[in-house]
Amino acid sequence: MTALDDLVRLLGPSTVARTPSPDDWTEIEAYVASPLPTDFKTFLDTYGTGAVCDELVVFHPRGTSPLLDRMRQIHERRAAARRRAPDLHSFPVHPEPGGLISWGYDHSGNEHFFWPCDPDPDRWKVVTDNHGLELEVFEGPFTAFVLDFIERLRTVDPDDELDPNDLDELDELDEPKSVEPSFRPI
Repeated sequence: MTALDDLVRLLGPSTVARTPSPDDWTEIEAYVASPLPTDFKTFLDTYGTGAVCDELVVFHPRGTSPLLDRMRQIHERRAAARRRAPDLHSFPVHPEPGGLISWGYDHSGNEHFFWPCDPDPDRWKVVTDNHGLELEVFEGPFTAFVLDFIERLRTVDPDDELDPNDLDELDELDEPKSVEPSFRPI
């Protein structure tokens, strides 16, 4: 069973009523000058634009907030920040060679990218920019990253290094400090 199979099993069937087309990805892949990871495209073709566990937001090329528009905006903003303070931004950003490629964010304020560190996009790593303070590299594909993300949300421990505001919000709502896997289309 693949990570994508595990992810679909956790999230349940898609509620997206559209037929995916390879043409959906043509403009984006021309922009990044490479195919994108297969599991990423398959996941988004299955679920569309939306939020995993109401926390991790992903964008489909034909969604309400198109992926290409978001990529361009994040890449321009990050490139400008890198020009102003190159010591604080160790990774290049697309279109620089090997530059990070934006694909989503989470409501905790982190941006998520692909790092095209291999000629095979299915071997690219995921990089998370934690509030502009540090970059974390995930040693696996997109779907494994999302599974890990869900697992961390499902097993929130108050002693973990979390944003205190996140736990305070859960306490105020008198909610359990873990979540059930879900996908909500946006």
